[in-house]
Order: sequence, then structure tokens, then C-alpha cells
Amino acid sequence: MVKAIRPRKSFKDRLSTMGDGMHALILLLPYGILFSLFIAVPIAIAITLSFTYFDMVQAPTFAGLANYIALLTQDNIFFQHVLPNTVTFALIVGPGGYLIAFIMAWMLSQIQRVPRTIFALCLYMPALAPGVFVGVVWTTVFSGNQFGYINALLLNWNLIDQPIQFLQSPYYFLEIMILVSLWSAMGVGFLAMLAGILNINEELYEAAYIDGIRNRFQEIIYITIPSVKPLMLFGAVMAIVGAFNAGEIGVTLSGANPTPQYAGQLITNHIADYGFIRYEMGYASAISVVLLCMVWVFSKITFKFFGERDV
Repeated sequence: MVKAIRPRKSFKDRLSTMGDGMHALILLLPYGILFSLFIAVPIAIAITLSFTYFDMVQAPTFAGLANYIALLTQDNIFFQHVLPNTVTFALIVGPGGYLIAFIMAWMLSQIQRVPRTIFALCLYMPALAPGVFVGVVWTTVFSGNQFGYINALLLNWNLIDQPIQFLQSPYYFLEIMILVSLWSAMGVGFLAMLAGILNINEELYEAAYIDGIRNRFQEIIYITIPSVKPLMLFGAVMAIVGAFNAGEIGVTLSGANPTPQYAGQLITNHIADYGFIRYEMGYASAISVVLLCMVWVFSKITFKFFGERDV
């Protein structure tokens, strides 16, 4: 069997190929620099510090797996409060906020442009507001005296005899955090899904009704969701990352870190506690690596549901 002889590229063709490669490299260079500075390098530093003892005063000293062993065997607060709180919070706020965002995006897509813009801005506004502002608003609502809105209503209706300390009670605090987080869950993912739904070709719906679709639910299942699947993946990942990193709201509501009796203590609060209060930066880095692994696992699960499958 005679092998086909490939013609050798001329010097001019090689220069052209190199030029195209250089152009691509130049275009990717800004992204590569920013990715390295703000993602790759900080992650590498955190992983490195997780194997050290570092108090931010003296130079880091190598500690091997001591931080991870201490986290798994000695940190009772982590397993009794932090991990259950984080998983509960993420499983409710992540999918819950994502579902609410999709429903609201679909509902807004059914109305006219001007009211849709106004309602979308109103829904997106809590996500733009800083955590301190959100905390002040909800601290007033759940204030532990007779001037708090919830306590005032309960007292006026004679349902309670004295004000309830909502923001200092371990029985209510995590639920209040979940409520506040769901209220401010209309973030970038919500806007992405709304834009995706608005850009679906109307002819798809017309063809679907000709083929046998009879109601709006079937329309959502067979047309809307498949058409915006990539944007739904983006929204799901953003919801998961946001849920696992939403520790600021608990500290803002309670005014302390740790939160009262660790009722609303999440992994990010635990990291801040050891890193910036106790100055055990090596141990805090180990906890942050665990958080990174948890986000990665849940992101992989999300890709299983919304990622494109190879045929």
C-alpha cells in the first residue's frame, strides 16, 4: 500500500500559521493574566498555606496534613454546627433561589416590555444592595423589642406576651437567614434566564402547538427549558456558588462572628473566624480548600443535569 505523500508547507505558510497562533495568543493573554492573578494564583496560595502553620506574624512553617487532621478529628464546631448549617442552607437557598428566579423570569417574559423592565429592576434591586443594607432592613423587621415589625404584629394580635429575640435565638436564626437570602436571590442568573427566554424564536412555540402541545406547562418543559439550557446551567452554578459563599448575611443580622450559639455559622464564617479573628491562617486555608471541593462537587452534579450530553 502506497502512502500518500503530504506536501511540505512553504515558509510563507508556516509564517501565516505562526501569525494566526500569535494573534490567538495575544487575544487570550488579557484573560490569562486576569485568570492567573485573581483565580489560579490565590487558589494555589490557599492550597499551599493549608499545609502550613501561619499566624500572619511569623513566616509560615510546614505542618503537613496537621490542619486537615485537626479539622476532621478535633473541630467539633465544624461537624456539629458549621457543616450541617452550610449543607442545609445551600440545599434550600441554591435550588430554591434558582427555581424562584426561573419562575419569575418566565412570568416576566409574558408581560409587556415597560412593566417587565420595571418589575425586573425591582426584583434585581436586592441583589445589587450591599449586605449591610439588607441586614439593616431585615434587622428592623426582626428586631427583638416591641418596635420590630414582627414582634409588634404578634403583640398586637395577643399571640405573644413579650418580644421574641429572633436574631439571637438558635431556633429562628437559620430560618431567617434562608428567608433573607431567598429574598435577594434574583441575581445575574435571573437576568440571564430572562434574556434567554425573551430571545427564544416564537416559531418554535407555534410549531410545538401544531405538533400537539396543549398548555403552558408542556410549553415550558418541551420548548422553554431546552432552549435556555446553557443559561440555566449558568444560573444554577451562580446559585450554588452564591449559596456556599453567603456568610455575610448571618454576621450582619446577628452583629457577631460566631453567630449566636453557632446557629447560623456557615463555612465562610468559620473561615473568617479562624483567619481574621484568631489569626490561624493555615487552618483557615484548609477550611477554604474543603469549601472549594464542596463547590466543585455540587457544580459537577449541576453539570450532570444541565450540561450538554454528547450524542
